[in-house]
Amino acid sequence: MSPATLFVVLILLSVTGYYIGKRKAFALDGGPGAEVRLHSRPTYHGALVALWCGIPALIVFAAWLACETRVITHLVVSGLPEAVRSLPPDRMTLVVNDIRNIVAGNVVAAAVDPAMKAAADHYQRLQSTSHAALAVAALCAGIGGLLLVRSRIVPALRARNRVESIITVVLIACSTIAIFTTLGIVLSVLYESILFFRVVPVTEFLFGLDWSPQMAIRKDQVGASGAFGAVPVFVGTALISAIAMAVAVPIGLMSAIYLSEYAGKRFRAVAKPLIEVLAGIPTVVYGFFAALIVAPRIRGFGQFIGLDVASESALAAGLVMGIMIIPFVSSLSDDFINAVPQSLRDGAYSLGATQSETIRQVIIPAAIPGIIGGVLLAVSRAIGETMIVVMAAGLSANLTVNPLQAVTTVTVQIVTLLVGDQEFDSPKTLAAFALGLVLFVITLCLNIIALYVVRKYREQYE
Repeated sequence: MSPATLFVVLILLSVTGYYIGKRKAFALDGGPGAEVRLHSRPTYHGALVALWCGIPALIVFAAWLACETRVITHLVVSGLPEAVRSLPPDRMTLVVNDIRNIVAGNVVAAAVDPAMKAAADHYQRLQSTSHAALAVAALCAGIGGLLLVRSRIVPALRARNRVESIITVVLIACSTIAIFTTLGIVLSVLYESILFFRVVPVTEFLFGLDWSPQMAIRKDQVGASGAFGAVPVFVGTALISAIAMAVAVPIGLMSAIYLSEYAGKRFRAVAKPLIEVLAGIPTVVYGFFAALIVAPRIRGFGQFIGLDVASESALAAGLVMGIMIIPFVSSLSDDFINAVPQSLRDGAYSLGATQSETIRQVIIPAAIPGIIGGVLLAVSRAIGETMIVVMAAGLSANLTVNPLQAVTTVTVQIVTLLVGDQEFDSPKTLAAFALGLVLFVITLCLNIIALYVVRKYREQYE
């Protein structure tokens, strides 16, 4: 039985356990006025049986699959000839990959060495045995949990309390996994960044004005030592993000105010979904729109009025990016404006305020925490955008604040540095992790500032 089929069987077994437990609980319930009454509803008894049936089986399933490949690989490698087993670790990794490719059928059988073919057959037999043993172990765990809990269903069983306790533990486990995943990402980026800063000084990276991370293969080649001054990259990121926010924030906020306070229900029902459709358009479509429509128009208009406009400019990328993130500002701002209590509006109107005065002096200040949250989300979206910048702003790391010139961003450079086969011990590749670390710190600072502003205004309206 394949792992995918086994997973479906375990889910169906848990569902079956739910109905078995629920049915037994109904059988024990004496009904209204009876001496024997259930402590919890029958649905909680069914849920308890389903949890005890599914969780142990899924734990066995996940743990087995996590260890299966390593154990099978160790057994297969131990059966290889001595000449193969004595290979260096990097060569042994290639041998193991070849064996797995043979098992997967990615290698023509006529071109396979007999020893490798025998190892692949051994690997396949062990894998089949492992899958069969996994099916037996997981099903035994699931059926055992089902029968155990079903036998303990009695009227006095506090099923609801136990189900809530199990769900609490599951939620804590999920939260812990999320925290450790974030911590692992940060530590991995930090570790690679430290390796980079051992080669390139921090001051040169943060304050250098030249960005040319291309490293030559031989010392006699031109550009044997790259330049890793990241100021042009950061300036380009800030320039494009500023242009995008200058487009998205006013339009998004004004559209949210109009839709929530002025527009009729029929117009709102049509306009809001149309605005939110912008968020579902793929970024590559925006990139084509920026490269083929917006950038040539900007260049043509600039030449018409006597300005020197590059074929790829920060202005084109920023304008299209601003259009893309309008829904993030508009939708969130609209939701928070509608969440302002009607009593605040009525109080302002009773004091003689007009609708525009009520919006400016009451509604917007009350909704400012949500509006800031929407703007922060839009800023993060603008900083992390890659495709539009690649197609409309280019890859040139120019140190300029002129929106009519070509610039690049942090995310574009990260993608550029990690494209293709790379050596993760070279400064060129490690520079991508340093850029990611700086971007993470900047985003963290923005979050801290936003939380401070949100907390300040929230205290005034609570």
